[in-house]
Amino acid sequence: MHVTYTTATTVNGFLATEDDSLDWLMAVGGETPDLGNLMDTTSVVVMGSRTSEWLLRDQDLITQPEAWTVTFGTRPVIVFTSRDLPAPQGADVRFADGIVGDNADMLQDAAGDGTVWVMGGGDLAGQFLDAGLLDEITLHLSPVFLAKGKSLFPRDLVSDRLILVQARQIGQFIEATWRISHP
Repeated sequence: MHVTYTTATTVNGFLATEDDSLDWLMAVGGETPDLGNLMDTTSVVVMGSRTSEWLLRDQDLITQPEAWTVTFGTRPVIVFTSRDLPAPQGADVRFADGIVGDNADMLQDAAGDGTVWVMGGGDLAGQFLDAGLLDEITLHLSPVFLAKGKSLFPRDLVSDRLILVQARQIGQFIEATWRISHP
């Protein structure tokens, strides 16, 4: 199992506004990062409850469940939550309660030798780091600064554990990938 946290962020490290809006991201014009290669290698997508709720609301996936397959195909999506949340009809959505470390075996079974994409949020990605499971971080830095918002990664992760693998410009975005060395 290979775990990547791949997400868009503001330059100053926010995933969303305080009220979970991504309008700032959608307003960035021009060429945008292509997630096709990531989706081709992803066995399992993992997200937190707020990311799931945003997707369901933004893409109206409860009333249009066929749109789920356009985005995620038939791969399982695991939502970490302590609440009862809806899922699109026919989608392979699995709910996990508790912290990532307590669900490591379930994640390994679902992913096999494939890639787990931690789609969001920041604390969930931090739990993968805490459990020693996070292998890389890919950020799509957007040309946006927010005064407040949801933190990209509310953990300390310092340079002696990060190895820059790649950095490039994609339109107005900077895409950067770091491999994480495990102690």
